[in-house]
Amino acid sequence: MPFAERGARFRESFDYIRRMGEDKPVFENTYGSPNGGMDMLPKPTSGKLPLLITGGSQQAPEWIAQHGDGWMTYSRNTALQAQVIHDWQARVKATGKPNKPVMQPLYVDLTDAPGTQPQPIHLGFRLGTRHLRTHLKSLEAIGINHVALNLRFNQANIETTLKRLADDILPDFAE
Repeated sequence: MPFAERGARFRESFDYIRRMGEDKPVFENTYGSPNGGMDMLPKPTSGKLPLLITGGSQQAPEWIAQHGDGWMTYSRNTALQAQVIHDWQARVKATGKPNKPVMQPLYVDLTDAPGTQPQPIHLGFRLGTRHLRTHLKSLEAIGINHVALNLRFNQANIETTLKRLADDILPDFAE
């Protein structure tokens, strides 16, 4: 498939997935035409399947604000991320819809020493729990609703790291 057409394919796929949340859907789409003979189960309890858009997906930011149920953006320095979130919230408000969540990934290499200063790694930091908590609080303050912690580059034992996150970080975000 031509790479240049990926934006149109994304919108068509998005519509297909959204429509499959209906009861015995009937519609025409490049990716299939269920015509009531196929159904997706289980049905979403909220009435529609929430679809979170990652990055730009070659869509206009206004389209993402209008159609997505939330947005996952990339990691940036906090000042720039604050502006990106502010712009997102303004676009969502312009649609007349309620605020929608914003998420971001964060690669973490959590050290044993809580006070380890942040050292940059790919899309994240090698750091201690004290600085991770501070960073997560700063993201919360600028409007990030969810952070997906990625432990791909974590050098410590994963079970130990997960326990440290559960004991030392999660209680501060229990709301």
